[in-house]
Amino acid sequence: MKLLPMIGHRLSIGAYLLFALFPLYWIIKISVTPDQLLFSQGVTLLPGGFTLGHFQKVLTDSDFPTFFSNSLIVSFSTAFLTTLIATGAGYAFSRFHFRGKMVMAALLLFTQMFPLVMIIAPIYRVMASLGLTNSLLGLILIYTAFNVPFATFLMQSFFDAIPKDLEESAMLEGCTRFQALYRVLVPLTLPGMAATLGFVFTAAWSELLFSLMLINKNEVMTFPVGLLSFVSKFAVSWGEMMAAAVMALIPACLFFAFIQRYLVQGLTAGAVKG
Repeated sequence: MKLLPMIGHRLSIGAYLLFALFPLYWIIKISVTPDQLLFSQGVTLLPGGFTLGHFQKVLTDSDFPTFFSNSLIVSFSTAFLTTLIATGAGYAFSRFHFRGKMVMAALLLFTQMFPLVMIIAPIYRVMASLGLTNSLLGLILIYTAFNVPFATFLMQSFFDAIPKDLEESAMLEGCTRFQALYRVLVPLTLPGMAATLGFVFTAAWSELLFSLMLINKNEVMTFPVGLLSFVSKFAVSWGEMMAAAVMALIPACLFFAFIQRYLVQGLTAGAVKG
C-alpha cells in the first residue's frame, strides 16, 4: 500500500517537471531547426532537421555579443551593489532600534506597491535631466534602487535568525561591531547573500521595461531589448531569436550552479551550543 503514494508522488513531480521544462525544450528545438522547415513541416515534437546556423548568425551577423556583454555588466554590477547595500541595511534593521525605524521600513515596503508603468515617465525625465539615458550606469542605478527594498527585508530575515549571542561574544573578545559583523555574521549569512545575489541577478538579467524605455542605442542595449532586433517589419527571425534566447540562459545557469552550495548549506547549524 505504501507503493501507490510513492508512485503518485513521483508521477506528480515528473508531470510538473515536464510542464516546466517543455517551453525550454521548445526554444531549443526551434533554435536548431533549419529555416525552411520551421513553417513547412508544421508543429512536430521533434525537429525535422538539425542546424547550428542560427547560432552562427547570432554570433557573427548580429549585435547580440554586445547586448550579451552589456547585460552581464549591468546584472553583475546590480547584484553586487544591491547585496552590499541590503546587507548593511538588513543588519541595521535587525540589530538596532532607532527613531523612525518603522516609518523607514514602511516607506521601503511602500515603494514596492507602485506599478512600474505608472512611474516610468517621471523616472525617464529624471534620468534624462541627469544625462543617464542610453547609459549602462543609469540602468544599474535604477535596478539597484528598485531591488534594494526587497533585498533588505530578505537580508533582515537572515540576520534575525542569527542569535545575538554570537556577535556579543565576539565583541567581548575584543572585536569591534564591524569586525563582529565581518568575521562572524557575514560567513553565517552567506546563504542569504547568495539568495539575494541570485534574486537580483535574475531580476536585472531579464528586465525589459526600463531598458526598453531608457536605451535606444545598439552599443548600450541589453539582451532583452536586443531580442527585439530579430523582429522586423515584415518577418520574425524565429531561429535566430530562439538561438539568442538559449545563449542568454547560460550565464544564469552558471551563476546559480556557482552559488548552489551556499543556498543548500545550513544557516547557523552548530554555531551555538545547547
